[in-house]
Amino acid sequence: MKRVRLIIVTMSLFQIVSVKLNAQTVSDFENLTLPADSFFNGSSQQGGTSFTSGNAIFPNFFDPSFNYWLSGWAYSNVADSSTAGFGNMYASASLTGYNGSGIYALGQQNATITLSGNASGKVVNGFFVTNATYPYISMRDGDGFSKKFGGPSGNDPDYFILTIHNWYNGNLSSDSINFYLADFRSANNAQDYIINDWQWVDLTGLGNTDSLLFTLSSSDVGSFGINTPLFYCIDNFTTADSPVGISEIKNNVVQVYPNPASSYISLTKNIDEIFITDVEGRVVMESLKLNAGDKISVSQLKDGLYFINAHYNNESTKFKFVKCSTH
Repeated sequence: MKRVRLIIVTMSLFQIVSVKLNAQTVSDFENLTLPADSFFNGSSQQGGTSFTSGNAIFPNFFDPSFNYWLSGWAYSNVADSSTAGFGNMYASASLTGYNGSGIYALGQQNATITLSGNASGKVVNGFFVTNATYPYISMRDGDGFSKKFGGPSGNDPDYFILTIHNWYNGNLSSDSINFYLADFRSANNAQDYIINDWQWVDLTGLGNTDSLLFTLSSSDVGSFGINTPLFYCIDNFTTADSPVGISEIKNNVVQVYPNPASSYISLTKNIDEIFITDVEGRVVMESLKLNAGDKISVSQLKDGLYFINAHYNNESTKFKFVKCSTH
C-alpha cells in the first residue's frame, strides 16, 4: 500500500479546486404536505400520478386492483426505525429525513426521476440516501422470506446495491453509479455494514441528464427473484441547473471505491497527486504517485463527507466520498 501522509495544514477548499459557482436546486420534499406519521403512496390518485419537488418529477403508480403502491416513488414522514415487516414499508431506517427533516421520498425497483425546468438536460449533483426500515431490519435479522445478511457464520459475502443510470437525448447511458446500501463482502467481518443513516451519492460523473433510472440488486436471490425488500429512501435530491462540457466529462472518469468506506479507499486510475479535504476545506491527507487500486487508509478519519482532488496526466478531477464506521 502506498504511503499516505496526514497533514494539519488548514486551507480553503477553493485553494485546491477551482469551482464554478452555479445555481442549484434542492428537492427536499418539504413543499409537500402530510399529516403527522403518514405517507403518500398514490392511493388517492389511483392509476398513475406524480409529484414534484424542486426541479424533479417523481412518477408514482398505485394499482387499485391490488390496492398496492406498485411502482415509482412515494413520500413519507413516518418515524419508525424499529418495527419489522411489510406493515412498516414507508419508514426510514434513520427515523427522520436528512438532517432531521420531516418528509423524505421512498423508491422502488426501476423508479425514475425526470428533470424539469432549469435542470432538464443538465448535471445532477446527487442526493442523500438511506435504507428503508423494512429492508434494513430484514437484512439485519432475516425473516420468513429474506436471509440475514452474512448468514449464520457472518461470512456470507452479501450485498444490496442501488445503481443509478441516466438518460440524455433519448439514450440510456452505459455509465452508472453504484451505492452499497449493505456490504458484507469483506474478509474482515468488522467491516460489514448496513446503512441506517443518510449518505451522500455523487452523480456529477454521469454528466448531462434528462432523467434517471434507479435499480436494485442483491446477493439474496431465490427462484422468484430478489428476496431482499426492494425499497430505499432519498432526500435533498440536488440538481446543478448547469450543463457540463465534454472536457469536464473526460476529467471525471476517475472514481473512488468503496463509497462509503470504513477503512480504506482506492481509485480507478493512476494518480500523480491527490488531496483529501473535509467539508470545511481543511486538507486532512495528501499523497503522491498512486497506482490504480492502491489502498489508501481512511480509518483514522472521522465519519463524514470528504472531497478528493486528484491530478493525473496533466488533468484534474474532483469527487466526494463518505467515511462511515461499521454499522
